[in-house]
Amino acid sequence: MNELSDVTEAARRLKAAERILVMGCSGGGKSTLSQKICARLGLPYVSMDREFFWLPGWVKRDKAEERALITARVAEPRWLIDGTAPSSFDLRLPRTELVLWVRMPRWLCMWGAISRAVRWLGRSRPDMAPGCPERIDGEFLRYIWSWEQKFAPKVIAGLAQYGPDVPVFQLKSRGEMRQLLDLLDRPA
Repeated sequence: MNELSDVTEAARRLKAAERILVMGCSGGGKSTLSQKICARLGLPYVSMDREFFWLPGWVKRDKAEERALITARVAEPRWLIDGTAPSSFDLRLPRTELVLWVRMPRWLCMWGAISRAVRWLGRSRPDMAPGCPERIDGEFLRYIWSWEQKFAPKVIAGLAQYGPDVPVFQLKSRGEMRQLLDLLDRPA
């Protein structure tokens, strides 16, 4: 993994990037961060949940159609894609100029998912497909709780296989997220 460790350098690269991937565990704040970055940099915001994965009623889109949609979108010149999905790293990472990995502690991801569910319960949030009202259950909470152990190794392996030269900056606290956004607000 081609890891960046300096937030100032990450902000500099972010300002210059045309194609950014923001990934991490559910509830960690990646959609909020993504939308704030897009507003600052004028990049098109792409939610994988909304545009690729889900149809109304929480119906999972056909995998071949999903991959065709992803392929078409990543061919565009500018985007910020919000979503992890290592199964499509082969399509996205070769075109990605910078990865932001929102890697919050699991308790913070749990809190984020629960508070989001309370806020949006029964309604579709803006980064989710229409007709998919917010919900939360034990299976989803277990997914979040075990994400770092079960899914982070897949992310690391996918980064190594499909994007070994793509710089990756890990954000591990809300403070780091605020610092990154503050640096984006400063003149170049």
